[in-house]
Amino acid sequence: MALGLFWASICLCIFITFLAADIMGLFSRKNHFDVHGRTILLTGGSQGMGRGLAKLLAEKGANIVIVARNQQKLDEALSYISSAAKNPQTQRFHAISADMTKPEENARILSETTAWNNGNPPDIVWANAGVSIPTLFVDTPLETLRSQMDINYWAATYLAHATLRLWLKPAPSKPDEPKEASAPAQQRHFIMTSSVVSFCGLAGYAPYSPAKSALRSLADTLRSELNMYNAYRRSHPTAGPSTDIQIHCVVPGTITSPGHSQEQELKHPVTKVLEESDPAQTEDEVARASVKGLERGEYLITTQWLGNLMRVGMLGGSPRNNWFLDTVLSWIVSFAWLFIGPDMEGKVWDWGKKNEVKLPS
Repeated sequence: MALGLFWASICLCIFITFLAADIMGLFSRKNHFDVHGRTILLTGGSQGMGRGLAKLLAEKGANIVIVARNQQKLDEALSYISSAAKNPQTQRFHAISADMTKPEENARILSETTAWNNGNPPDIVWANAGVSIPTLFVDTPLETLRSQMDINYWAATYLAHATLRLWLKPAPSKPDEPKEASAPAQQRHFIMTSSVVSFCGLAGYAPYSPAKSALRSLADTLRSELNMYNAYRRSHPTAGPSTDIQIHCVVPGTITSPGHSQEQELKHPVTKVLEESDPAQTEDEVARASVKGLERGEYLITTQWLGNLMRVGMLGGSPRNNWFLDTVLSWIVSFAWLFIGPDMEGKVWDWGKKNEVKLPS
């Protein structure tokens, strides 16, 4: 028995070593998100995370279409992004001013992008537009609660609906070439930007976190539904869409951007207390972490260590990025919440006990 336990321990150590090396990227992996030469439509691309993403994707050789409301910011961002192009002679860049909270505008930007892309739909669509107004629930006007849902949930939902209806149309066959004889097309990707507040309710985020939680739920649902269409395409090569479609949900935390500076001016002091030790990332850091997760083929992608721990503790039915590591971490996080939860609730309690609290008039 002792000898068996010895060799079992040796095998376990070897397994953990190889697993750790794999997690750290020491083994070669297939790039599941090669954007070179592909066309990417990115909303919220004029500043913050969106601008960082567009710059990084340009460095990797993609053609970029950015969307936002403010044309001046779009023009400035487009100059910044195009200057980072990997192949300036061949890459193309375009900006569209649009209000993503209107369904017809989402259809318009897809139509305009398709025309600009020589009649081909974009290969990748990233619903990144969003803004946070972090205020206490009872202090927030009802119109603000509605507008927060519009920009942080409905804008992405409208874009997803229009994009998937476009992508799922049967691909036309060439007259002189059977469809099954053509080379398989690269997968298309629809990506949504949610937030770590979708994992945990924090005092002061009532206008924002429900929309981001709904967005994560939508991503889970669409990922499930797309299995049906992808399977149909593979079993009916002459009738289905031209390629598989993958859904991803990126979940960043605090990003040091102009938007974050504005949030800090609105944020209730108790919210700042809850976030005071949270890590922050620049727009370039969050962009790199997001794209690395996509290149690894992950579905639910966090961009820093705290968000990753929150992710494994709240996975539910969402797929695991690494079944072993996520399972072990989920056990640890579940135990840690026995202490983290009361600590966070205690901070809010103490703030109310020691400070003047504004009551609704």
